[in-house]
Amino acid sequence: MKLKNYVLLASIGVAGLALSGCSRQAPAAAPPQAMPVKVASITFSPVATTDTYVSTIKGRRSATMQPQVDGNLTRILVKSGDMVKAGQVMMQIDPLKQAATVQSQQGTQAQKKALYDYNKIQVERQRKLYEAGVVSRDAYDQAIQAYENSKADYEANAALTDTQKQQLAYYQIRAPFTGIVGDIPVHVGDYVSPTTLLTTVDENVDLEAYIYVPTERAAQIRTGLAVDILDSDGNVVTKSTINFLSPQVDNGLQSILAKAPIPRGTKLRTEQLVKARVTWNTNPSPVVPVLAVTRVGGQAFVFVAAEKDGKYSAHQVPVSLGETLGNTYPVLQGLNPGDKVILSGIQFLQEGVPVQPIA
Repeated sequence: MKLKNYVLLASIGVAGLALSGCSRQAPAAAPPQAMPVKVASITFSPVATTDTYVSTIKGRRSATMQPQVDGNLTRILVKSGDMVKAGQVMMQIDPLKQAATVQSQQGTQAQKKALYDYNKIQVERQRKLYEAGVVSRDAYDQAIQAYENSKADYEANAALTDTQKQQLAYYQIRAPFTGIVGDIPVHVGDYVSPTTLLTTVDENVDLEAYIYVPTERAAQIRTGLAVDILDSDGNVVTKSTINFLSPQVDNGLQSILAKAPIPRGTKLRTEQLVKARVTWNTNPSPVVPVLAVTRVGGQAFVFVAAEKDGKYSAHQVPVSLGETLGNTYPVLQGLNPGDKVILSGIQFLQEGVPVQPIA
């Protein structure tokens, strides 16, 4: 009986201790500590309004080599990539038939020259006999007529011979100027005609960028606009300005041809495709460093340090950005001058997290 009393008293004591422990209040949790972050205030910088177009590099001196006569190729004296000088023989078309024609024409010319020389002597002889009263005036006039006829016949034949000789020269394909030989799609033995493409010769200096600007920009396009020539990675290869605008619209492309000269010394080549970035104007615009921008689902965001009651917290702001300018983005929409953009610790930030700005 006494044992039961002791157990009951112990149970009451334990319950009393438990109730007294529950009646005490738990200590309050410490407020979250503000994260130190580096910030930069939004400032205005000159930002260019640009458009980028696919452009073709062309040389001012570029020749497509096609024969002016028919025949079989007997010799190809150059290969693709060779440097040739003006007048250098590049290819030979079989000239035997034309050479035979020239020789025949030269033989005929020699005959007519002999007759011309004989009649010239006869005129002088008949003149003397006529003046001496030996022959009649009619005989002298006939000699003059024969001389004039033979002279005209000889001169006509000489001109025809020269034409045939010039025709013979067409059987040699010569470089029109100093330049680089392009692709050679023909082979020795091929039959070629004036419609056959033999090769090209490009000077590869005095290059121009051919830029086709949509007609929607007709009111803005003008000579003197700055143009950046970009490579496939978007790096600037060289800078130029528009110096020519076509007075006509290309009906097929509905665009206006603009040309920009390429300074010498670049590694661009004729017919190379590049990107041409045309700068329309330059206006002040807010900019943010590239490292301050995050993207979620294709939307760009930045974190700003928003102040309230003297304390700062991270606030995520969606922004509309332009093309990169060095290490910055121009901000088209979303930020205002004076906003403190967070530059460090972005990967640890969430909306509303307390931050401590560090300049």
